[in-house]
Amino acid sequence: MWDKKRGEMEPENGNFTVLGKDVTFKGIVHFHSTVQLDSAFEGEIHAKGMLVIGENAVVRGSIIAETIVSRGKIHGNVTASGKIQLLKPAVLLGDISSPQFSMEEGAFFKGSIDMGSHPVVDELQQSSMVLPDFSHRLTPSRPVLIESERGG
Repeated sequence: MWDKKRGEMEPENGNFTVLGKDVTFKGIVHFHSTVQLDSAFEGEIHAKGMLVIGENAVVRGSIIAETIVSRGKIHGNVTASGKIQLLKPAVLLGDISSPQFSMEEGAFFKGSIDMGSHPVVDELQQSSMVLPDFSHRLTPSRPVLIESERGG
């Protein structure tokens, strides 16, 4: 899992890939295990497991994964079936779609979040709430003139 002290991934079952910071990738990639990306990438990333975006990484494009943990820079839409975590100093410019989202203080996000359906939200959207009309109770406001004290 994620080791916050060292800022690195620890392999859970040996299936673990690291793409170093001196590499630039372009295109569409598919991963079937845990991946830590510390490089520059442009295109689409599809990951069946966990994708960790390292602090030195810059991603331009869309990401679809089970779990996404980012400390790097992402410019594009991000979708996770499990959860998305933005850790300091992550920057994400794009839309998020995930049932769970968390953001550490010091991370930056600009976009919209869709966390899917929720029973309370579904209920609110289906019910037609009627608010009573209070307009007859309202009176037009008049300016109030306050005279100041004069010393004399």
